[in-house]
Amino acid sequence: MTDVITPFRIAIPQADLDDLAQRLARTRWPQEIGDNSQWQAGMNLGYMRELVDYWRTQYDWRAQEAAMNLLPQFRTVIDGVPVHFVHIKGKRAEGAPAPIPLIINHGWPWTFWDMRKIIGPLTDPAAHGGDAADAFDVIAPSLPGFAFSSPLTTEGMFFNPTADVWVKLMDRLGYDRFATQGGDIGSFVSARLGHKYADRVIGVHLHLAGAVMPPFPAPDDYAPEEREWGAKFARFMAEGNGYMQIQRTRPQTIGFAMHDSPVGLAAWLTEKRRAWSDCGGDVESVFSKDDLITNAMLYWLTDTYVSSARHYYETKAEAMAPAHDRQPPVEAPTALLQFKGDVWMQPRKWAERYYNLKRWNIAERGGHFAPMETPDVLVDDIRAFFRTLRPDLLQNHG
Repeated sequence: MTDVITPFRIAIPQADLDDLAQRLARTRWPQEIGDNSQWQAGMNLGYMRELVDYWRTQYDWRAQEAAMNLLPQFRTVIDGVPVHFVHIKGKRAEGAPAPIPLIINHGWPWTFWDMRKIIGPLTDPAAHGGDAADAFDVIAPSLPGFAFSSPLTTEGMFFNPTADVWVKLMDRLGYDRFATQGGDIGSFVSARLGHKYADRVIGVHLHLAGAVMPPFPAPDDYAPEEREWGAKFARFMAEGNGYMQIQRTRPQTIGFAMHDSPVGLAAWLTEKRRAWSDCGGDVESVFSKDDLITNAMLYWLTDTYVSSARHYYETKAEAMAPAHDRQPPVEAPTALLQFKGDVWMQPRKWAERYYNLKRWNIAERGGHFAPMETPDVLVDDIRAFFRTLRPDLLQNHG
């Protein structure tokens, strides 16, 4: 049957781990010219040597693999696209409403494993200091071409068609209506769901302002107290988006390096963790060495750098056409939680024009990788937003 869903466990062949160990031992280190103590030219050589030494001598993939396998995982194929996902039913307290189905979306350079800190509090709030009435059925997929949603051979996959695949996944799981949450690329997937499938989407919760089509923010959309956000975003686009330009234009070329050198891949991914998180320049104040290495391993062991990077390459103008011209573009009720430590923050005036905005919040702590950095802040905001929508779950919103 084409709609079969099968249980999945991660089991990396030992030969792949042995090959990795040999490659790490043979690393050819680049020269570092001048002072790069602030990582101003990119990944710091001294830190990368330290990380790789830990990788070779102390890191334990099998322990990480066992931890991942504690989550119930599944695979299916939808329109030729392999889909890997975690699915955990919420714990329903006696007399409480049914848990809301919630599909949570990661970004790049993330994986499904970055969502692990929010899955437990969302599915079993009572066990994590919350109200049992706030339980969700959580579906946490790997984006197409990321980690175990592979190998991806279908062209054209990015956030818009991913939203179409996710609707079919939710159909396959038996959910007629559902909610969605996301950051980074995942915010664009969630926004697209709230745009194209507003009749099915209970609500959209974002921790990055994903805009799936015009109108985009203009300079005069920024209130005086928001102007620094615009300046910060402009600096990011001028100084920090080289990765984006490469992946939008030549992912295949850089892919030869990323698929041949685990150290090169880890450097490419880890530098973004430091630059985009609220870590004050100390990446390990937010992410442990195990976190950083496991993230790289999930790309390396599944050969998915190129297929993940193509989510940027495939965002062609002709593929970005809106599904309708109604206003606001995202009609489903939307909550936007932005973090001051992020590199991407958008103005409220624009957000109110773009989304059916029902909740707006600015977090003082945390950055781009909210599910890992500040899971408590994120979970509290998700719960608060969807609590307000519960009376309307059985109705189409206006």
